[in-house]
Amino acid sequence: MIRYLTAGESHGPELTGIVEGLPAGLDISAEAVSLHLARRQQGYGRGGRMAWEKDLVRFSSGLRFGKTMGSPVTMSLANRAWEKDAANWPVTMSLSAIEDEASVEKITLPRPGHADLVGVQKYAFDDIRPVIERSSARETSMRVACCGTARLFLKALGVEIGGHVLQIGAHGYESWEEIREIADEAAQSGGEALFQKADESEVRCLHPELTARMVDEIKHYRKAGSSLGGIYEIVVTGLPPGLGSYVQWDRKLDGQLAQAIMSTQAMKGVQIGMGFEAGKRDGRRVHDAITKDQNIPGGFGRKTNRAGGIEGGMTTGQPVLIQGVMKPIPTMLDPLGTVDIATKEPAPTRYERSDVCALPRAVVVAESVIAPVLANAILEKTGGDSMSEILPRFQNLF
Repeated sequence: MIRYLTAGESHGPELTGIVEGLPAGLDISAEAVSLHLARRQQGYGRGGRMAWEKDLVRFSSGLRFGKTMGSPVTMSLANRAWEKDAANWPVTMSLSAIEDEASVEKITLPRPGHADLVGVQKYAFDDIRPVIERSSARETSMRVACCGTARLFLKALGVEIGGHVLQIGAHGYESWEEIREIADEAAQSGGEALFQKADESEVRCLHPELTARMVDEIKHYRKAGSSLGGIYEIVVTGLPPGLGSYVQWDRKLDGQLAQAIMSTQAMKGVQIGMGFEAGKRDGRRVHDAITKDQNIPGGFGRKTNRAGGIEGGMTTGQPVLIQGVMKPIPTMLDPLGTVDIATKEPAPTRYERSDVCALPRAVVVAESVIAPVLANAILEKTGGDSMSEILPRFQNLF
């Protein structure tokens, strides 16, 4: 089974990742993985760092001649901030003891909405910097890289993932049916066709008029010194029925997908398919009638996909639909109040460079973090240690 770990700090020399459990014989390249790293750095409302921190993954183990060997894959991403401000970060984030440690400024003003205060309480720090460095969303770049290898595994099987933005601030789609009309059309050729279409928008929204309103909303709140969050949807195509299981709570695929989304920085909610809207409707407008269709693998279909491709913790063979909610970035030009952890006196929050709206970038992270979950569901079903074993077994699931 595929598992991964990330390591590194936002302003350390580099981020490191290790992925274990990838089958042998999978084609992987730095360019293929870095495609989604580049996508993660795009989108209206991004902060200054995205303008110059260009991520390109470097592999150091687990590959031979561009294919996996079944052994752990190790990779790294250099932090250009370390080199760009060589007089500052190599001292502030020194990996070894320094003689004049007391001369390094301590950060003592926790930012509301961040991990700052609870982080120093948990680890007994007198300086918030260690918390800021590791809890930073910069970590998601390595997560995108690690999960990108699982994405390549899925793509080799014909499974594609794509995401798009549904709402930013007060502006979004009016109904579930409107979302389906536009998103389902974009995903007719697969999940990647959907994200390619969404990427044409500055905010990754498939609706041109909504795109313009969302951009104006971001501009407004930038001037106001505040920030914005929103809602996005991830669509997965090419999955067979029967992945996951209903027999134990921890084997339900929707539960595993929700955990992956909620483990991502700034996420505050997740739903599958119609989600919360289902609680507002009667059963006839929520459930999906089963149909007989010999043109669909297995011979069974659904008239609709309100369940979002998952019933009873298992895939139905329809596209999997996941919606996530991202809160506004807590770091704002016009900050909320806080209390100094050293003096215990009230003070304005310290401003750290940040996005006004990170939602368009977060879509790529959400696309990525669900990939290992789906890959493991497939491996659980098919078994196999190499692509030559897994591919024919996967095809037999349809």
